[in-house]
Amino acid sequence: MKVILLENIRKIGSIGEIIDVKRGFARNYLISKKKALFASKENIKEVEKIKQELNKKDQDKKKEAKSIQEKIQNKEYEIKKLSTENKELYGSVKPTEISKILEKKDEVVINPSLIQPSNEIKSLGNFKVFINLHSEIQTQIVIKVIPQEENK
Repeated sequence: MKVILLENIRKIGSIGEIIDVKRGFARNYLISKKKALFASKENIKEVEKIKQELNKKDQDKKKEAKSIQEKIQNKEYEIKKLSTENKELYGSVKPTEISKILEKKDEVVINPSLIQPSNEIKSLGNFKVFINLHSEIQTQIVIKVIPQEENK
């Protein structure tokens, strides 16, 4: 299925580009999230008209991503979790939890879907977490999982 991209998407294409993708990906992700339009003649003309505007929006998003990156780049965040004697957690640390900590500590709002732990956080220790802030900007933070004292 041919679609026209309305924003830069990493590993897929840039604004105004006409690409061929699978029907489900186009319908369920690109078109539903307003990242692309079905490639009809009318839509192609429409995108050509608004291309500069879309590029400006993308530049604004990029600036915002850059400022967030500067705020949190290589920082370390602590999370207290209940754990067993052999340092394993009851459950795991999810992107939603990481997102909430970033918001609380640095007043940075990041969608949990943009947060990618390098591997699942299921024990105590330090973990690298990658955050995709923009199609061209990625940053890394460290999540330090420490034991939470049990209340007796």
